[in-house]
Amino acid sequence: MSNTNPARGMRDFLPDQIRKRNYVIGVIKEVYEKYGFEPLETPSIENLSTLTNKYGEEGDQLMYKILKRGEKLKKQLRREDEVKEDDLADLALRYDLTVPLARVIANNRNELPRFFKRYQIQPVWRADRPARGRYREFYQCDVDAIGSKSIVVEVELISAVSEILNRLQFSDFEIRVNHRESLRKMVSEAGIGEEQTSDALVSLDKLDKIGAEGVYKELSARGIDQTAASAFLDSVNQESIPKELAELTRMIPQIKIDLSLARGLSYYTGAIFEMVLTKGDFAGSIAGGGRYDGLIGMFGKEEIPAVGLSLGLERILMIMEERDMFPDDLTTNAADVLVTIWNEETASDSLKLAGELRQNGLRVTIYPQPDKLGKQFKYADQIDVPFVCVLGESEIAENTVTLKNMKTGDQETLSVKEAIERLSDHFVTTDSK
Repeated sequence: MSNTNPARGMRDFLPDQIRKRNYVIGVIKEVYEKYGFEPLETPSIENLSTLTNKYGEEGDQLMYKILKRGEKLKKQLRREDEVKEDDLADLALRYDLTVPLARVIANNRNELPRFFKRYQIQPVWRADRPARGRYREFYQCDVDAIGSKSIVVEVELISAVSEILNRLQFSDFEIRVNHRESLRKMVSEAGIGEEQTSDALVSLDKLDKIGAEGVYKELSARGIDQTAASAFLDSVNQESIPKELAELTRMIPQIKIDLSLARGLSYYTGAIFEMVLTKGDFAGSIAGGGRYDGLIGMFGKEEIPAVGLSLGLERILMIMEERDMFPDDLTTNAADVLVTIWNEETASDSLKLAGELRQNGLRVTIYPQPDKLGKQFKYADQIDVPFVCVLGESEIAENTVTLKNMKTGDQETLSVKEAIERLSDHFVTTDSK
């Protein structure tokens, strides 16, 4: 018997889970569009050359690469000299949404406005080790502003993401910021060579996960002098506000300067941000991003400033589930009404009734085949449909319908018009509460 589980780090989503995901995504879209951001989508697969050397060594190692196909692959395998891993692959699943965005901007610069504001909600893939709240396939909910170096765009992004978290009822998040220039100064002043800057920042980015001792060990393992490693970690605790962030703190007084914040991706060039939960079992980042003014220029001749923030959908959903944060009135069933089928000859009458109900704005499912009425009621209860329209021989002959309330068990025989009015009134009243 074959294994029916999804691949490790991947998941199936059942209807109730998808409804919750759609609710959160709906809030995110609504707020992003409220701030003037436009939707964008990019392919799941990118050329390998598009993605490599954009994330740093660790990011490159976590990419899902796709083997060359057909004769291209056979030709590489027939080579007599040593074949490297990248010789066998030419495509990859996208690792994030930012590098594909940079490619799109470079490729469509003349078609896009001078200042381009986009949001993108799509899955990405990383060959990471699965853990609680961490998957190999997961959605990112990105918002980016292209074309301006003004601090105004950072403020807009932070404001939009903060509004989303407030709308979702998160009350315990902090906005932590740092600046890549400050980090570079810390690295230099600690005596760490420029060639090891990336290694130092990747290690520092794990401080909240492995602690200072773990970071120190990793820095040492990367060949960084112990004295320099200690000095680098000590500099994280200084309390002065970097001049690069002074204006941002003036505009958003509630932000918190965090000199340990590094953001491991190598394309960041300026201010970097994280939204971090501070209470409960999950005290960690649920959103992050920063300025990446040099990335788009890697795909073309023009250097174009850019800054972005990304919400971690999977972590948000996990925490909302654990904290019971979803609205009580969130739709959790497939339909408002189930229409029964009495026998094969009356199936067309049931389909006609279902059509009339749908035309009046009701969500309707029809029992797919003739069956005992008890079984049809049991099915309606199983899928949590609140009303059943019974259409038997007598109802068809008298042009009526028997309406049963599955919550109370009450039922009454009405004209089709009366049944539609009764159902419409019920759901309008329920929705307005």
